[in-house]
Amino acid sequence: MDAVQKSHEPEDGVAGLIERVTFHNEETGFAVLRVKSKGHRDLVTVVGSLASVSAGEWITAKGRWVRDRDHGLQLKAETIYCTAPTSKEGIEKYLGSGMIKGIGPVYAKKLVDKFGESVFGIIESESARLEDIDGIGRGRRQRIKLAWSEQKAIREIMVFLHSNGVSTSRAVRIYKTYGDAAIETVRADPYSLAKDISGIGFKTADRIAEKVGISKESILRARAGLSHTLLEATNAGHCALPKEMLMMKAAALLEIDGVIVEEALAGLLVKGELAEESIGAHQLVYLPGLQRAEEEIAAKISELSSEHSLYPAMDLGKAIEWCEAKTGKELAPSQRAAITMALKHRVVVITGGPGVGKTTLLNSLLLILQAKKVRPLLCAPTGRAAKRLNESTGLEARTIHRLLEFQPGSGGFTRTPERPLDCDLLVVDEMSMVDVPLMHKLLRAVPSSAHLIFVGDRDQLPSVGPGMVLSDLIESKRVPTVQLTEVFRQAATSRIIVNAHKVNEGSMPETSDKSSDSDFYFFERDEPEAIQATILKLIRERVPEKLRCDPIVDVQVLCPMNRGSLGVREMNRILQEALNPLRNHEDYVEKFGWQFRPRDKVIQTQNNYDKEVFNGDIGRIKSVNIEEREVTIEFDTRAVIYDFGELDEVSLAYAISIHKSQGSEFPVVIVPVATQHFLLLQRNLIYTAMTRGRMMVLIVGQKKALEMAVRNNPTSERFSGLLERLRNRPGADPE
Repeated sequence: MDAVQKSHEPEDGVAGLIERVTFHNEETGFAVLRVKSKGHRDLVTVVGSLASVSAGEWITAKGRWVRDRDHGLQLKAETIYCTAPTSKEGIEKYLGSGMIKGIGPVYAKKLVDKFGESVFGIIESESARLEDIDGIGRGRRQRIKLAWSEQKAIREIMVFLHSNGVSTSRAVRIYKTYGDAAIETVRADPYSLAKDISGIGFKTADRIAEKVGISKESILRARAGLSHTLLEATNAGHCALPKEMLMMKAAALLEIDGVIVEEALAGLLVKGELAEESIGAHQLVYLPGLQRAEEEIAAKISELSSEHSLYPAMDLGKAIEWCEAKTGKELAPSQRAAITMALKHRVVVITGGPGVGKTTLLNSLLLILQAKKVRPLLCAPTGRAAKRLNESTGLEARTIHRLLEFQPGSGGFTRTPERPLDCDLLVVDEMSMVDVPLMHKLLRAVPSSAHLIFVGDRDQLPSVGPGMVLSDLIESKRVPTVQLTEVFRQAATSRIIVNAHKVNEGSMPETSDKSSDSDFYFFERDEPEAIQATILKLIRERVPEKLRCDPIVDVQVLCPMNRGSLGVREMNRILQEALNPLRNHEDYVEKFGWQFRPRDKVIQTQNNYDKEVFNGDIGRIKSVNIEEREVTIEFDTRAVIYDFGELDEVSLAYAISIHKSQGSEFPVVIVPVATQHFLLLQRNLIYTAMTRGRMMVLIVGQKKALEMAVRNNPTSERFSGLLERLRNRPGADPE
């Protein structure tokens, strides 16, 4: 029997005051409203779809009455219209609903008591009068006025999007990007949404374009499709695409004749919005900025690597002996040879897996060079990686963005060729994470007299952004490379390190070791439900008991994929409920598919230069303020405030993808592996996950899936011209 039965009452409608918004989904517009309506003794339930809604608004809804088995009689509305409230009761509910930052139920009552029905006009045109109310000073008054203006504009955007069949959850982001001109901008070129707004794809923009009358065969649409296809390729790690592949992908996306795509591409090339170049076997099409970045990286690396070292003269043998005496550590022959090579060249790559002495080698080099008054600067791509570099060297290390002094307002860096970095040596750690655009910005700021040391593990996953910079530097053979392979005695006692090297060589890790002092374990489970249950037991009980650690702070689940029962999304839902259940009467907010609660562990998913929070930074939610519509998140010891509409920048982080874990290290790492992840089961993925764990690594899942991953070592093809450019540049080959 269906839960909902049609009643025998005629088609009808209701008009009245929205007493409570029981539920509203911004993605779909679906809402459940409780309405006080004349002629009805009790509150009426109205179910329907609308862009934006707040308690206190006046509603007019038309539809059909149905009787729900669980919820009783309700109006299933075909159409719903909301208007601003006019009664004192409605205005107080409206203002107190939390829709305007700075006004909660207390201030809503004070405002209505003071100004009555004219309060909206006062806020909009005579906001100085708000200061007549006790508790509202100049600062709060300005915040209320600004929030009121923003809310009006955002609601207009929401209605526009909703009327065009599009989710309204990104309305705040659209307003912040385009301001008051948002609707005009989107009407003129809907495809700008896909380009400018994170979370809005081409298909969404295309739906709006169709609604506002843009033809399927229009050149504007074809150009947008080409640009989108190329942008998607850069998100997948490519710097360019072969011309034929680009046209084929764009034509498939647009579902139009290839002739129109060809004409659109020709126009974009003439305008300089795209660039074409023959490199190797391919005719590549670039976004011009990426083409320029590759050219300038190759030029700078070739220039520096062909010049002699400018370090002060020294007796290398004596310098190494002095270093050993100073540290009390005897260097291996391979490390001595590496130091000699590094001190003789302007640009050096140091690469190798865990436990091979990269840190010891770098520290020895820095000790020798600082004794000779060489001034180093140290940096890494992420905050966590920079912190690790600082801890391992004892020297200040910054993120690349902070080192280059990023300016949020302009979107540029203050460190440029005209104002280069002040150093004799620049050390860049976790180079496998550095993509082409970031490498370009960094090299532009390197003074012509400086030396460069790049440190990284080429066998880890390549950068999330376009290019394979570290791999290309090594493959080009234009940069002297120190390849460390010897696992040192102390590191060889760690099963994590021994097994990581086994995996990297294509062998299965030792999965039978169940000794109590091991730091690596494999728990074989066949069914996804059993894998989930084991992970929960490990996090809640066994790991905290064994290591005396915090299950939220110290344990990190790393998933191969985002989707599926063992993917990031589902594991976060399960772990949030297990580790951080909601407490009585606790404020929380539901946005962008997540429920955000105080104490939740979250991860920043894109760079936010205004807040100085970067992709991959992990924090904890300190508080959720419904009245101010804000969430405060603590990153390390720094509190950062997010408006509810900005929460699309963060996700729950009880579980994160292995890609997101690059450059980070966690006390305990747990990795689910199952054949449901078969698309992404690759050797470098498992290797990267294993090398993230400091104290313990636990793999839970199917042995067959782990074997698949270890065997699968595909050559990662990324379309880029950097390797060819490095090889073809004039300059002396390294020794």
